[in-house]
Amino acid sequence: MTSTRATGAALTSLVLAGAATLAGCSAQGTGGAGGESDGVVVLASFYPLQYVAQQIGGDLVTVDNLTPPAAEPHDLELSPAQVREIGTADLVVYLSGFQAAVDEGVESRAPEHVVDAADAAGLVEHAEETEEEHAEHADEGDEHGSTDPHFWLDPSRLAAVGQAVADELSAVDPEHADQYAAGALQLGERLDELDQEMADGLAACQGATLVTSHAAFGYLADRYALEQVGIAELDPEAEPSPARLREIGAVVKENGVTTLYSETLVSPKVTETLAADLGVSTAVLDPLEGLSEEAAAAGDDYVSVMQANLAALEDGLVCA
Repeated sequence: MTSTRATGAALTSLVLAGAATLAGCSAQGTGGAGGESDGVVVLASFYPLQYVAQQIGGDLVTVDNLTPPAAEPHDLELSPAQVREIGTADLVVYLSGFQAAVDEGVESRAPEHVVDAADAAGLVEHAEETEEEHAEHADEGDEHGSTDPHFWLDPSRLAAVGQAVADELSAVDPEHADQYAAGALQLGERLDELDQEMADGLAACQGATLVTSHAAFGYLADRYALEQVGIAELDPEAEPSPARLREIGAVVKENGVTTLYSETLVSPKVTETLAADLGVSTAVLDPLEGLSEEAAAAGDDYVSVMQANLAALEDGLVCA
């Protein structure tokens, strides 16, 4: 009898040990970047792409952002650990041609699952810059060339990227494909509502001249029928020439512009100085390349920041 009890106890211990091992394996999830992450590990190169991945994946994904909060994404440099993470993440979402360090990391690590937002967003050439100006900026090392990367300021283009992310998440994790499809649908509906809100708010402003510190708002201007004029071109760090400042002054006077827009994450000094010289006001737009420290602390996200941009435009543009 004693022998039988001992054998039963041993079998029970083996079963419990096996169950604990399976539970431990299940708790580790499928993440590749950290080794023991919960769910699918997604690596986004900067904030709007992080937002999309979080909205679509929800609790099924862990999203890391290569660009630190409040940092200028154009200037991003990757640590060796971040480069390795590009190779081990389950999915990498980035925008080719926007951050050279990320482009190099993707090329060198060749992750299996990648979404290049440029493919889904339909990037366009920057219309304002002439061929002569483009050649001059190329000599100065402008990393964007004449292609405007700031597609996310048009909510409809960001929704298209969301669908591409959902499709690739489904390839990574087919068991939850329906949830990713539902996340993309929900995100699309939310962005459609934002798009309509922007269109309604700016309906009376069609044709208004929008003077910004750099030409980051071309997609927004095209979507809502505004005329963007950038004090600087696509490179936010480029100093406008005296001739360019004179051109902006003439545009302001000819069109009765009352507000010049600076932006978050970049010094407003040039814009504020020019506005003072011209006797006009200044306001702030957020190009949403990353969340400012203030926005992050307030719990803001892509939609709420775009709504704040809408309010600033409604207050500062010359509308009918």
